[in-house]
Amino acid sequence: MNAQEGCFLVTHAEEASAVLKDVDRGQVHTLADNPGVEVRDVIEGTVAPEPPMEVAYQLVDIETRRQLSIEESPEPPTQQERAMAAEQPTGEMATEERAGTGEIHVLSVPEDQTEPAVEDVLDDEATLVRAAKLGVERVEIRSEPGVVSVRYLP
Repeated sequence: MNAQEGCFLVTHAEEASAVLKDVDRGQVHTLADNPGVEVRDVIEGTVAPEPPMEVAYQLVDIETRRQLSIEESPEPPTQQERAMAAEQPTGEMATEERAGTGEIHVLSVPEDQTEPAVEDVLDDEATLVRAAKLGVERVEIRSEPGVVSVRYLP
């Protein structure tokens, strides 16, 4: 096996090991030791299999490292986000690029399912993977009955 460069999300970290997910390929790499990374770190760097068995990896190079934050905002969705939700069927999602860096995802949900939908977004690893791919540092979730907006922000 060869070294692999990429963008990796730290999905699990303990004192003795860590797990990185390649955000572009979906491949998971278990590190034989933890070089000081934490859950929600995004690492652009290189992993390589650790000899002799090559079943665990080591992080051999870190080009950049940033920490993602994800939070539920007390602010309601914007007028634009409400309009996006109104234009789509319940259960669907609309995506719009932000000016500059990031995206906005708007989910139209049944009103009584708004809070569970917010919790799903907060707990979903895919939310962090998307943030890592977009190169942002912050994910903000806004909601009101029937509308959940996920804002990927620099």
